Parts: sequence; C-alpha cells; structure tokens
Amino acid sequence: MPYFDAASAAPLHPVARQALLAALDEGWADPARLYREGRRARLLLDAAREAAAEAVGCRPDELVFTSSGTTAVHAGIAGALSGRRRVGRHLALSAVEHSSVLHSAAAHEAAGGSFTEVPVDRFGAVDPAAYGAALRADTALACLQSANHEVGTEQPVAEVAALCAEAGVPLLVDAAQSLGWGPVPAGWSLLTASAHKWGGPAGVGLLAVRKGTRFSPQGPAGERESGRAAGFENLPAIVAAAASLRAVRDGAAAEELRLRALVDRIRTVVAERVPDVEVVGDPVRRLPHLVTFSCLYVDGETLLHELDRREFSVSSGSSCTSSTLTPSHVLKAMGVLSEGNVRVSLPPGTAGADVDRFLEVLPGVVAEVRERLGAPVSAPVSPGPAASLVVDALGRRCPIPVIELAKVIGEVAVGATVTVLADDEAARLDIPAWCEMRGQEYVGEEPADRGSAYVVRRLG
Repeated sequence: MPYFDAASAAPLHPVARQALLAALDEGWADPARLYREGRRARLLLDAAREAAAEAVGCRPDELVFTSSGTTAVHAGIAGALSGRRRVGRHLALSAVEHSSVLHSAAAHEAAGGSFTEVPVDRFGAVDPAAYGAALRADTALACLQSANHEVGTEQPVAEVAALCAEAGVPLLVDAAQSLGWGPVPAGWSLLTASAHKWGGPAGVGLLAVRKGTRFSPQGPAGERESGRAAGFENLPAIVAAAASLRAVRDGAAAEELRLRALVDRIRTVVAERVPDVEVVGDPVRRLPHLVTFSCLYVDGETLLHELDRREFSVSSGSSCTSSTLTPSHVLKAMGVLSEGNVRVSLPPGTAGADVDRFLEVLPGVVAEVRERLGAPVSAPVSPGPAASLVVDALGRRCPIPVIELAKVIGEVAVGATVTVLADDEAARLDIPAWCEMRGQEYVGEEPADRGSAYVVRRLG
C-alpha cells in the first residue's frame, strides 16, 4: 500500500531501527551516573549530540534533545522571549507557521505580549521586505519556518536572517520539514526540528540555541540537557534519531533528484487529467518530495477515504477533514482554494510505478466524489434571464456552497449577481477562489442575519 504522507511522519529508516535496537541493549542506564553502565550511556548520548549538531550546523553544546518537535518550538520561543524581555514583548512570525508556533504566539499574547503575522503571497512565501517591516524596536524574537509543512514552499530564510541580524533580533527557524534534506542557511539564532519527519523515531525533537543568544528556560529547572529539556533522556530513541539523520543526509542528494522528478510529474499530470484543480505552492522553490492540490466541488474527507480504499495514504489541509471545521490556516493565508485539498508527500524510496498508479486512479475518484455531491459537470455558457439570485447554503459544509453557486451562475444575466448565504468558514476562502478559477468577479462579503452573504458577479 503506497504511503504518501511522509510530511506527517516518515517511515522508520532502517538505520534508525538498527540503532534503536542496539541502544536498547547498550543505552538503558542513566547517562548522568559515573559507574560503567552510566559512562557507556553518556558516550552514546554525546556521540548522538555531536552527529546531530554536525547536521544542524552548530556546536554540540548548543543543541539539546527534547521530547518532540512541538516541545522544542514551545521551549525555544518561551526561552527566547523571556531572555529578551527587557527589549520588549513583541513577536514576529509568518502567517503560515506550524500550529506549534501559532499556539506559542497565542499564549504569549494572552500573557500580555503581542505578535505580528507577516502575510505570504499566493505561493505561500513571505516577502523579506515585508518581514523586515514587521520588526520593531520592541521585537524580542522572530520566527520563520524553513519550508512549509502543507504546500512545501521554501522560505527566504537567508534574506530574513540578514534583516533580523541588522535589527538585532534573534531568528528561530522551524526546520522540521527540511532538515533531512540539508542544512538550513546560516544566520539563525535558534533552530528546532523533529526526528519522525526524517525517518527517526517519534518522541525526539531538537532545539539548538546559538551561543550569545539571550535565553532563559521556562518552567521548573531541570538538571539534564542544560536545563532546557526536563526529564530523563530517551537515549535509545535519541541515538536512533541521530543515526538516521546522518544516513538520510548521506543519500539526500540522489533521492532529492529522483523525488523532485516524481513530484514534477504529479504537478503536471494532475493539472492535465483532473478538471477544475488548483496545484498550490511554489513550483520551483519547494521541498523535493511534497505537492498539494485542491479540487473544486469535492469533499476532502470523502476524497481521502476513497483514496484510502484504493490503498493510497495521503493527507489534506482541507477544512473538510474530520478534525476541524475551519480551513487550513496555511491555505487561508495563501488565498487559495481549500476544498478538496490533497497533500502528497513521498518518503524516500517511493517507486515511480506507485506514483503512476496514483495518477491513473485519482481522476476517477475525483469524478466519483463530484457526482455523488451533485457537482456541475461544466461551467454554463449561455446568459440567463435573472437579474440576481440568492442561494441559501446556510448549515451546509464545503463544498456545497460553491457547488450551489456553480449550478445557478448561468441563470443570471452577464453583469448580474448571485448572493450565497453561508455559515461555513471555508466559504470565505472557496468562493473567491472559485471566482478566480472560473473567471467570475468576487464582489465581496456582506453581513447577514446568519453567517455571511458572499456576492459574485457573472462576467461571462
């Protein structure tokens, strides 16, 4: 069964498995103890730290292991903000950061701080000049991911790091998605990552803090990991994480070329074979293994289930997945279609034949889901007699409001409007995106007794 969700968790690398089993036998003792077993465990921990630090591009004494990438982000942001509290309480971040960063920002604001979200373009990238403009005299910390977890777009880390250095603001880079592919450009002050993203075991995160960066660990003080990560180290998992990171990096160059070619094929063929689809993210400056596309008139949760029935494991940033009723904050920030979203992220070793079979299966699955939802087959072309229409889609989830809009747009005259009443948050994104894809004019959103009224003018 092809597994195409490496951006969530990559399959355990064979080197990680070997190292984990070996460390279970050799690294079970307390590395803080001076007896033989403790010294052996300490040697394993020190070797793992040196290997991880080499991959990150920092000194071993600048890197600590945490219980997850999310924990590393929370600890990094809290420690940096506290260490620079005399400077101010302002935090800068991009609008497409991982939820762990957004949650930290919300907690900081609730405690009396403030933050600025820097907008992104339609590819999901920040403009370095806009990011620089968000830095203030009271900015204590800036955050920028190295590459986006939903659409794969790489961020201009080097350019933003230079602006932060000029402003005297430390930059925290979330490198969870990119570290397995190569080092992050220089200039960062703090860096976080997560082992299960590159094929290490779950439950191991990395936090690197450059010497000279003001940092004050928060929470009860601990004796381990320089006081920056409380609790007993999961030494076998740490050893496996470091070993697999080195192994993945050794094969990254060749695998990047191969997976990039497969993703390029997906980007091209999906656009050719699936009608009314939007492939999102930067087509060039992106992670080599990840591609995201959104399909009009498709229920994302149903689409993922149907692909799973055909033995393809993919993910989604759509608002229509079971865990949330709100659109993906990444797709929302980009201003792209959120309904029917599919994220394909290929693990190393993915066979080209599996990708070909996916591309053969996908068009039929999308067509089947659209037919089930009663979606229009094609856009209407003849002008209708009505001057205006109102579509009541209150209480109906995406993609139904957009489907109902598409069904009636041909019933109004060119220049007339259709007003869609909807209370699904995704309509705020998907109706403007539909207009752009279908060449209609999105007039805007108006208040309504319930939900919102979205006004669309027919142009042709």
